[in-house]
Amino acid sequence: MKKVPDILSVFGDRVRELRQAKGLSQEGFATACGLDRTYISGIERGKRNVSLRNMKLIAHSLGVKLSTLVEGL
Repeated sequence: MKKVPDILSVFGDRVRELRQAKGLSQEGFATACGLDRTYISGIERGKRNVSLRNMKLIAHSLGVKLSTLVEGL
């Protein structure tokens, strides 16, 4: 049976990729989102189950639509 990737890890990888593409550090990105750097780190490591409100903050700070951020998850 094929193992299905964990949705939290997939989401975290996408956030990391988009953040790095913008040239943002975790700390700078966290500040832009109004969130703590350790929270962003937890998201990117797939350890945080992100609320819809925070997903919207993240998408806005990355300059993408929320639908783009979660597409294909």
